[in-house]
Amino acid sequence: MIGKVKKWLGIEGVKLELVLPEGIYRYAGVIPGKIRFQSLNPQTVTGIEVKLIERYTRGRGKEKLIDEYELGSLTIQKTLDIPANEPVEIDFQLPFEVVESDMDEFGNQNFVFGGVAKLARWVRGAHSEFRVEAEAKVKGVGLSPFDKKVILVK
Repeated sequence: MIGKVKKWLGIEGVKLELVLPEGIYRYAGVIPGKIRFQSLNPQTVTGIEVKLIERYTRGRGKEKLIDEYELGSLTIQKTLDIPANEPVEIDFQLPFEVVESDMDEFGNQNFVFGGVAKLARWVRGAHSEFRVEAEAKVKGVGLSPFDKKVILVK
């Protein structure tokens, strides 16, 4: 009985870990990476979803606003058998497109405008944080394993 509950909750089941570069260039268009699976019991992964999300924060104190934007996603429809106590890795290429705000486009025009745009972002308290999230669908498990990592976008 306890074994069935553990399996359904994913305890002692598949663990997912993202392996990513520390940073990428804004105009690269793709993030190379690996997903590493490990399990204490043999399990079957039936699909994987990978996303790049931008968390855009602006304002200060009570005026603070936060929005999240999905910049890219990848669905891997592949069945993987994960043996007990043996890591399995799968490579992926996550395509993405960074959306530029009006202020970013203004700042990209020349060196002077770039400084003005940087100052305006600082005054407004605007900044972006990027993260990659991965979630795997595992056969017979109610709670899917997932991982998320913050990545520097230059």
